[in-house]
Amino acid sequence: MDDVSPEREAEIRDDAYCSLLGIELVAIGSGTATTELEVTDDHLNFHGIPHGGAINSLADAAFAAASNADGDDAFALETNVSYLEAVDVGTTLTATAERTHETRATGEYEVVVTAEGDRVATFRGRVYRP
Repeated sequence: MDDVSPEREAEIRDDAYCSLLGIELVAIGSGTATTELEVTDDHLNFHGIPHGGAINSLADAAFAAASNADGDDAFALETNVSYLEAVDVGTTLTATAERTHETRATGEYEVVVTAEGDRVATFRGRVYRP
């Protein structure tokens, strides 16, 4: 992965919402990032499966890191997520974001969420860079 300034990486790592949920930034590079979350009982919905919001937040954290890694502020314009599989408590989810398209002012990213190599969700997002 390309170098990201230490200041920018520290800024991205110091995200209070991610800390609250237990989301960890594992890797970051130009247009790419990986985050992880170990599913706990606190992440479950009333069905006893991981809440879609927790999975969306994990993917969104990777999306935010990847889109802001180069130092320019990027703000989400739109996102969507498709949930494919449920997982059990104790499972570590990994979200891997990659830039798939870029213009002067916008960027598009795909985030694949996996558990032990199996895809459990697909997230897509678009950002604006003022």
